[in-house]
Amino acid sequence: MRCLGLDIGDRRIGVALSDPHGVLASPFTIIDRRGGMADIGAIIDIISQHQVGQIVVGLPRSMDGSLGKQAEKVKAFVDKLCSHTRAPLEFRDERLSTVLAKRLMRAGSAKKRRGKARDDAAAAAIILQGYLDEEHR
Repeated sequence: MRCLGLDIGDRRIGVALSDPHGVLASPFTIIDRRGGMADIGAIIDIISQHQVGQIVVGLPRSMDGSLGKQAEKVKAFVDKLCSHTRAPLEFRDERLSTVLAKRLMRAGSAKKRRGKARDDAAAAAIILQGYLDEEHR
């Protein structure tokens, strides 16, 4: 089963996909936020084109584990998304995923900085890979 990972931000949504067996997550694309149904439609298109059977969304928690303003925005967006798909959805703690993604991207391409947008897709892959690793234990 292919899984979709999402790192939802105010300006961009980082997207990652697993392989068809649900073992390895890879950065897939970035969706520049346009608002409303445009963002939902872009995700729904990916779900149907790649036969996604599970959605994993990073939930931004504060360092103390509490949910803040950004987490509430993510939950509101996910509520809208859930009304347009039957794929099951699970939240994952995304604390420090973007920081880790930036470090990995820098380490992998020391000469060339790819930019914040690629960090978002890499962060989605880190979130999704954590989920996949736990599922396959």
